[in-house]
Order: sequence, then C-alpha cells, then structure tokens
Amino acid sequence: MLDIKQIRDNPGFVKEKLILRNEYESAANIDRIMKADKDRLELIKKGETLKQLRNKVSEEIAILKKNKENTDDKIAEMKKVSDEIKNIDENLRNIEKEIGIILFYIPNLPADNVPVGKTPEDNIIIKSVGKKSEFNFKPSDHIELSKRHNIIDFERGAKISGSGFPLYKGKGAMLERALINYMLDEHIRKGYKEVLTPVIVNRASMEAAEKVPKFEDDMYRIDPDDLFAIPTAEVSIINIHRDETFNEEELPVKYCGYTNCFRREAGSYGKDTRGLLRIHQFNKVELITFCRSEESYKIMEEMLDDACSILDGLEIHYRVIELCTGDLGFAASKCYDIECWAPAEEKWLEVSSISNCTDFQARRGRIKYKKPVTHHSSRVTNYVHILNGSGLATPRLMVALLESNQTESGSIIIPPVLRKYTGFNVIE
Repeated sequence: MLDIKQIRDNPGFVKEKLILRNEYESAANIDRIMKADKDRLELIKKGETLKQLRNKVSEEIAILKKNKENTDDKIAEMKKVSDEIKNIDENLRNIEKEIGIILFYIPNLPADNVPVGKTPEDNIIIKSVGKKSEFNFKPSDHIELSKRHNIIDFERGAKISGSGFPLYKGKGAMLERALINYMLDEHIRKGYKEVLTPVIVNRASMEAAEKVPKFEDDMYRIDPDDLFAIPTAEVSIINIHRDETFNEEELPVKYCGYTNCFRREAGSYGKDTRGLLRIHQFNKVELITFCRSEESYKIMEEMLDDACSILDGLEIHYRVIELCTGDLGFAASKCYDIECWAPAEEKWLEVSSISNCTDFQARRGRIKYKKPVTHHSSRVTNYVHILNGSGLATPRLMVALLESNQTESGSIIIPPVLRKYTGFNVIE
C-alpha cells in the first residue's frame, strides 16, 4: 500500500501519478484519505490532552485520599473523561480501519521514467530477439499438434475438472517437466535460492501480496477455512518474510520457485480461451527479489535478463515491452512484459512480466531491513523493495515452442537445451 505520510505531505503529486494510470476514482479517494487523516490527527491530539488531564487529576485524587479528603467530585469528573477517551479510541479505530480499506484499493505510483500512456497501444517495444519461424507449409496450431501426438488432452482435462484445466500426457507431460527443470536449474545457477512453497495460503498472505480484497473475485477461495489457491508463487514466496526484518548486509535475497497456479479468470468472457491460451490451472517458475530501495531498478534489469535468457536458450522469437502508465499492474511501479511469437496463432503471447513493486507490498507485509546510521551505532529501519517476475509461465511458452518447432512431416523438434531433461530429441 502507499505510505500515508507521502499522501499527507504531497497529495497533489499522488493524485497526478494516479491519473497517469487512469485511476480517477483512486485519485478522488486521496481527498477522502486526507479528510479522514486530518480527523484522525485531531482525535489523537484531543485524546492525548484528555489522557494527560486524567493522569494529572489521578495524582491529585491520590493526594486527597492520602489526606482523607473528599474525592467524589473529581472521581465523577474523571469517569466522564475516561468515557470520552474510550469514545475517542473507538472513533480512532474506525477511522484507521476506513483509511486502511481505502488504501487497499489504491495502486502503486508509476516510476518517473515509465512512459506515459492510456492503453496497451502506448506501450514501448524495448527489443526484439530472433525472427519469426518460416514454413513452406501451413503450420498447425498447438491444439492440432497436441491432438496429433496425444500430448495434451483438453477434453479429458475438462471432464476431470472443467474447461481450462489441461491434462498433459506422455511426452507432453515430460516436456512440461523438462521446461520447469531447465528454468529452475538456470535460475539457481544465477544465484536464486530454490523454494517449494504451499499453494494454499491464508487471507493474511493474500493481503500482503495485494491479491485481496481488490482481486478476490479472480481467486479460488476455499470455505469454510477462508483459504486461497495461489494465483502465482509470488504470493507464498513474499510471505516467507512477512513480519520480518532483514539486516542490510543480507540483501538482496533472491528466490525462485515452481508451483501450480490457479486463476478463475472471472473477467475473461469474450477473450481467447482456446487451448492453453487462457486456463485456470497452470505451471510457472517465479522469481522474487527482496532488496534495498536504492538498488531495486538495477536489479529489475538483471531479472529481465534472467527471464530473457530462458528464451535465448530455447531459441524462441520474443520481444520485450515496457508498459505505459495506463497499463501497469496494480502493485507495479514499473513493468516489462516478455512476449513470444506463436506462428500458427499469428500473435504475440505474454509469457512473463517483470515488475518492481518498490515498497508497496512490503508495507502490507511489514517486511523491513535495518540500515546502519553513519557515525552512529544504531540502525534505521526501512521497508524493503520487492520485485517479481515469471521465469517463466509455461502454457503460452508451450504454445510458442510447439508451433515454432514443428516440421512438415508433423514432428516437433525438441530444443537442444531440453534434451537432457526429456531424454528424447523429437516428438513424432
């Protein structure tokens, strides 16, 4: 969430940044926060004044009692003061709850160097790597290839769970596992620590990762325990350090983790839901970094390179896009999307987003680090910056891989980097 002090000190700046994101309702809510915060500060001041009075009169009552003098009037007066303090404390809790709820729905502010724009058409292509596959035949799409080789069964997956739950079979399952192992090994080699986290988490974990309450309709919720199936390993990895404080010398801390991910895709009606393009359960290797505030944008570039290196190894044509202010995700101050070209689909497919969430999630999760004060033995505590990235998500990557590596005979060539994991060079 945003820092209430930043809003209090410069509300105009915060509103301008939110308007750049097309967040007009959030910008209007800054005024609500300012009014509530003003009321809160006035109540705090009034409550402190009354508590000082109560302490002073309590001392007077003690002296009067010691001298065996009548204290009934003062005790009656202090009862009224105590009741007023109780009402103030109750009002304070209500105002703080109101501010907290509003803040939960306000997104992060875009970084100063994010391109200004309103729609995805205003995003900027940073680089394009490789070239589109050329065929002297009409390429099959991933659905046709999956059926031909019996490697992904969409119909039986739907029978088991419903649409959007694919069933990987035989060499399809082996290829999926090979992709995951390849990505994990590459990221571990680059200094990430592997974790295998729960895929069912509690509400506090979802709140820390800003998935609820705003996006609760997109999540799979488990009653009566109020638990959630994670939409991404970002949720569970971030919460490894919820309510914890690092020492500065421990940072950066880099994790990679594979999990199943679950998304209801509640707002996907009318979007392309064919095959693997938009599904409810999928596999992903996630990258998370906890770092000092002053190094987060440098680390963001490194994480982008780490994700891109997977596609370099697979020799898949891809491009990197910097998102404009109007297309940023809720928690991101800056974001790159990585898209692969799917030749039969004839479209670009997003396989990764690399986001710098600054201290937005750290404030929700109360994740901090202690920084030494120059010429002083004590330490000051700051919030860490948290970055996340897909390294990578497999469904659309699988689409691009299958469609790009097909032959005229109908075979699918396995990229060389995967062959030690699959144990085969071709699906035929």
